[in-house]
Amino acid sequence: MKKRLYRSRDNRVVAGILGGIGEYFNVDPTVIRVIFIVLLVASFFFPCTIGYILAYFIIPEQGE
Repeated sequence: MKKRLYRSRDNRVVAGILGGIGEYFNVDPTVIRVIFIVLLVASFFFPCTIGYILAYFIIPEQGE
């Protein structure tokens, strides 16, 4: 079975993107969220925010 990246329906805070990434890499999504927050602050919000919005439109939701 082919492994695919999805936005998580069960493990979501905003859109399920970081939860889906955590599930895909078999890592606790909290670790992914902390890394994202650190990158968000370090990049002065703009690049990570644009990447998150793009991921929302590109990555399908689980079950679609």
